[in-house]
Amino acid sequence: MFQGIQALPPDPILGLTEAFRSDPNPNKIDLGVGVYQDANGRTPVLESVRLAEKRILDGETSMSYLPIPGLAPYTEGVGALLFGAGSELVRSGRSATAQTPGGTGALRVAGDFLRRTQGGATVWLSDPTWPNHKAIFEAAGLPIATYPYYDPATKGLAFDRMLDALAKVPAGDIVLLHAACHNPTGADPDAGQWKQLADLAATQGFLPLFDFAYQGFGDGLDEDAVGLRTFAAAVPEMLIASSFSKNFGLYNQRTGGLTLVAGERDSAARAFSQVKACIRANYSNPPAHGAQIVATILSDASLRQTWLAELAAMRGRINGMRRMFVDGLQTCGVQRDFSFIARQRGMFSFSGLTKEQVLRLRDEYAIYMVDSGRMNVAGMTEQNIGRVCEAIAKVL
Repeated sequence: MFQGIQALPPDPILGLTEAFRSDPNPNKIDLGVGVYQDANGRTPVLESVRLAEKRILDGETSMSYLPIPGLAPYTEGVGALLFGAGSELVRSGRSATAQTPGGTGALRVAGDFLRRTQGGATVWLSDPTWPNHKAIFEAAGLPIATYPYYDPATKGLAFDRMLDALAKVPAGDIVLLHAACHNPTGADPDAGQWKQLADLAATQGFLPLFDFAYQGFGDGLDEDAVGLRTFAAAVPEMLIASSFSKNFGLYNQRTGGLTLVAGERDSAARAFSQVKACIRANYSNPPAHGAQIVATILSDASLRQTWLAELAAMRGRINGMRRMFVDGLQTCGVQRDFSFIARQRGMFSFSGLTKEQVLRLRDEYAIYMVDSGRMNVAGMTEQNIGRVCEAIAKVL
């Protein structure tokens, strides 16, 4: 039965990681990997996470199943991070959160929920977006469309074209928005633009679905939630897929959440019962350890302060490398304006390099980035940034 099955090409991002690992060049540089790296090129375990894990292991008495929606202290913490401590949405019961296996798991549960409850509604994705978005929602059986997002000429948000396109989205369709640190472009709406988008959603009647994978990596925990909270004040219903892979460094713990917001408590409870049915038919209930770590840190004042300091340090390093990269290219004599890199937020940026230039960087200098020119700024260090800038200057 399996003999005639055709092999698929490697994943465009994970396959790049495999190619990097097999490259024997001792000076190779990975700017494609989707994880934070410190000044030594390592993906660290946060000290707050180490301390929380020790506390959890010392007090562990059972490894029984979690409930379908996950660990209650964790899901409560997710709601507070999204909407702010004491949020009316949480207090009123209008929101409900399910713990999921990472942000990817949250998106897939959202897709299954939407297919089950909204039939053939179309999911609208930004152009460009994280490549796995399309695969996830197609696998859930939902049709896909795109709206303009990025302007290659300005290396920023194509806001007017985005607004015009979303004004034509039919009521009942779903619009996926990156809450902060847009992947792959690093270009986000400002507060005024978020307000215009939220007002449009309220008028147009489409359902916002936020992908919030990088809270705290842009300008801060609350600052990065401005768009999400602006929508929450304007529309009665939305979905949010959140992840703690980046801001807690819990990449291999697969720690995420799907939060549903409804117009009133009863509607939220009925809709959330459908979310739980989707989870039951998929993975039944989530793993515990990552959620225990997050819940332990968020509920302890000392651990939380340690985590916030570590998060600020990661954010500061990323933004510092952006500025250093722009300055380094100028030092290497690059005439093209790369100042947009410093204005963008999060780990990723569209470099503006062509596929041919990206392949030259890979083949001639062992510098790896995605074919689209998307680069992980956190993959640069003070030790390798000079080589990166010199190589880019040559391929330009």
